[in-house]
Amino acid sequence: MTTTTDEQLAEYSLYIDGEAVAASAGTTYDSVDPFTGRPWARVADAAAVDVDAAVGAARRALSGPWAALTATQRGKLLRRLGDLVARDAERLAEIETRDNGKLLREMAGQAKALPEWFYYFAGLADKVEGSVIPSDKSNYLVYTRHEPVGVVAAIVPWNSPLLLLAWKLAPALAAGCTVVVKPSDYTPASAVELAGLAEEAGIPPGVVNVVTGWGPESGTALTSHPDVDKVAFTGSTATGKAVAHAAADNLTRVTLELGGKSAQVVFPDADLDAAANGVIAGVFAATGQTCMAGSRLIVHADVADALVERIVGRASTIAIGDPSAPGTEMGPLATEAQFHKVLSHFASAREQGATIACGGEAVDDLGGYFVRPTVLTDVTPDMRAVQEEIFGPMVAVMTFDGEDEAVALANGTEYGLAGSVWTKDVHRAHRVAAALRAGSVWINAYRVVAPHVPFGGFGSSGIGRENGVDAIREYTETKAIWVELSGQTRDPFTLG
Repeated sequence: MTTTTDEQLAEYSLYIDGEAVAASAGTTYDSVDPFTGRPWARVADAAAVDVDAAVGAARRALSGPWAALTATQRGKLLRRLGDLVARDAERLAEIETRDNGKLLREMAGQAKALPEWFYYFAGLADKVEGSVIPSDKSNYLVYTRHEPVGVVAAIVPWNSPLLLLAWKLAPALAAGCTVVVKPSDYTPASAVELAGLAEEAGIPPGVVNVVTGWGPESGTALTSHPDVDKVAFTGSTATGKAVAHAAADNLTRVTLELGGKSAQVVFPDADLDAAANGVIAGVFAATGQTCMAGSRLIVHADVADALVERIVGRASTIAIGDPSAPGTEMGPLATEAQFHKVLSHFASAREQGATIACGGEAVDDLGGYFVRPTVLTDVTPDMRAVQEEIFGPMVAVMTFDGEDEAVALANGTEYGLAGSVWTKDVHRAHRVAAALRAGSVWINAYRVVAPHVPFGGFGSSGIGRENGVDAIREYTETKAIWVELSGQTRDPFTLG
C-alpha cells in the first residue's frame, strides 16, 4: 500500500475491500512534515463515490466470512493484529512523527502501548454476554443478545492518529462490526498502514477500509451515508456538532469525543513539585495538542506564586526542536492553521489584559510551526484563553481562596472532558473529584489512560465513552428475545 516516487515521496492509496486502490478520479494530495514544512507523502484524495465503495464493502463484509466467525475467533484475530502492531511499532511511530510533528519518543511510546488495546478487546470479544430476564409470565423464557451495530464510520484526528483509531477499531471489531476509517487530512498515513496489518492478521476483506481525502467531501459523505450504522468521531466540538447533524438525518448512532478545557486544581497542601510536573505534562507535553490538555490552572492564592515560579522556570528550559531527536521535549504544532490559531491566542491574551509570564511568541529560528510554551497570569474567567480550547502549549492561571470557589472555577466552561485535583487531604481529594463535571479526574496525577478505563466527556466534550467495557456496548444493539414455552394458542387481541 506504500510506494516511493522518484521524488522520494511515500505514496498511500485508499484501502477498500482488502485492496489498495487509487481514488476514482486519480486525484492525490501531499501530506506535509510539520518540522520541515515540506511534503513527505502523496496520498489518495477520495471523493464521495470512493466513500460509497468503502461503505458497500463494509456492508457486504457484515454477512461474509467475518459474520461466520465466533466471538472467540474474532478475539484471536484481534490479538494477532496487536502482535503485528507490536512488531512494527517503531516504524509506525516514525510515520506518525513525519505526519504530525509530535515527539518520536511520544509516538514510540504510544505505538508500543497500542497493542494493549487490541489485546484487551480481544479478551473482551467473547465476554459480551446477554442475560436471562425473570419473566412475569410463567410460559415465557426471556433473554437478551448484544449484536453488532453494523457498519461503523471511524473518524480520527491528527494529534494521536493510531491511538485514537485503536480506541474505536478494537471495540468495534470485538463486537463484530465492520469499519470505514477516515483519518485526518493532515495525518493519513498510519491508518493505511494499520489496514495493511489487519489484512496480514487474517481479518477478512471489507472489514477494515480506509478512505483518505483532503477537505470535507469524503468526511461529509461518510457521516451522512445512509448505510452507515454508527459514527465514532474524535475532534473539535464544532466539527462534532456538524457530524451529529449529518448523522441525525439517518438516525445514525454517534459517539463523539470532543474538545476540552480541563482544569488542574491545586490546593495549598499539595506537593508543589509534583503539581508543577503535572501541569507541564498536562499542557506542554504533546505541544498542548491533546483534547485532555490541562490548560487551566486553578491554584490556591497562598501557593500560586510558588507554583507559577516552578512552572515558568521549567517551561523556559523546555528543549524545542526536531521531534525525531531524542533530546527534544517539545516539537512543532502539527499544521500551519494550528500555528496561526495559537498565535492569535497569544495576541488575544495581551489585548484582554493577561500577563504573559513566559512564552507568548513563535520560535523564529527553527522554521516549521514552532511556538514557545506559554504561561498566562492575571486572567479572568471570561477571557478567551480560559473559555476556548486552544490546542497548543498555553496555560491560563487563576487563583482561589476556598474549595467552593475552586470547584466553581473548574466547572466554569462548557466543556467537561478531564480535570485533576492536587492535595494530600484524602477527604478533599474525593470530595472535589466528585464535584468536578468531567469524564476523567486524576488525583495527584495527570494525562493517564488505559484500555480498560472508560474515557469521554460531559457537556460540549462529547457523547458516549471509549475504552473499557463501556466502549464495546457502544458498538452493539441489545435484542430482547421472548420464547413461548407452553405451545398453546392465545387470544390474538390480548396483549401478553
